Amino acid sequence: MKKYLGIIALLIISSLFLGSCAENTNKETKTKVEENKSTENFDWLLGDWKRNNEEAGKATFEVWTKISSYEYYGIGFTMQNNDTLKQEKIRLIKSGGEWDLKVQPQDELSPITFKMTSYTDQEFICENKELDFPKSIKYWKEGKKIKAIVSGDDMEIAFEFERRKIN
Repeated sequence: MKKYLGIIALLIISSLFLGSCAENTNKETKTKVEENKSTENFDWLLGDWKRNNEEAGKATFEVWTKISSYEYYGIGFTMQNNDTLKQEKIRLIKSGGEWDLKVQPQDELSPITFKMTSYTDQEFICENKELDFPKSIKYWKEGKKIKAIVSGDDMEIAFEFERRKIN
């Protein structure tokens, strides 16, 4: 009988200990998930932006809106003499736990997908190594500006945007 009571006591103590460990693990997991969610906020992209390092005679714009906490929508376009030279639709979307940047130039039937490889609360990098150009797209916030670099093997294009003041 004493043998059974000892085993029962051991089982009770073990279950209390394991329950306590599981509770601590759940708390740690929740904290990590909550921290991760806070860095999955790309609201710093939102707004109407004008490129301030565009070549003379051209004007490039990006306009970003938030569809949901899992999707941001942007449209980028370049104009010259009141004509649109090029336009692209941009979606930053979370699907299956992963963020993708989908870029659809006006002449393409479907978007090109770039997988997000890193992000913080003020920047992200997306890559598609299968392309010739670009292989990487990086956006980041710097003060009141947003910047981007589109790069490939031997080429890099830098973008610097300032928020547009709309009357």
